[in-house]
Amino acid sequence: MMNLSTERLNLRPVTETDIEKIHELNSLEETQRFNTSGISETIHETRCLCEKWIDETATGNNRHYTFVVELKDQHQLIGLIAINSGKEKYRNAEVWFKLHVDYWNKGYATEALKKIIEFGFTYLNLHRIEAGCATENSGSIKVLEKAGMLREAHTRQLLPLPSGWSDNYGYAILESDLNY
Repeated sequence: MMNLSTERLNLRPVTETDIEKIHELNSLEETQRFNTSGISETIHETRCLCEKWIDETATGNNRHYTFVVELKDQHQLIGLIAINSGKEKYRNAEVWFKLHVDYWNKGYATEALKKIIEFGFTYLNLHRIEAGCATENSGSIKVLEKAGMLREAHTRQLLPLPSGWSDNYGYAILESDLNY
């Protein structure tokens, strides 16, 4: 799988050497507040998750791409971003992202998401890219909207969060919305 880069970031496949940093990221309460998968209790849980991502990358013909987000100048892991394709006939995918709290409000998530959207439309030949987030997650809402995604849905009590059931906003962007 290829590496992607932006002005300030490298997006690259997950490797074995990333597992400890990913475990740290997945263990932060701030990054898990709106995450439906919950906090990784053990390094073993994180290792199993990372090995799945590594295996998906190794196949070379996968429909799921998980990238480490790292600062280009420091080669420091600051988050994760992924694009997971749906049924081939529909040419659609879903994106998700998670950044370490120390790197919030600096434009990194928007920069990474714009690159993943470009990757989806140009490399994966997608027609539609979707994302969802809790209605209270103002940070993710801003990122999705700054990346050009449009809010299309409000689904009641869809997300099982640590704080209880949350409503979800559905976002999407079409290949015709952008000119690459």
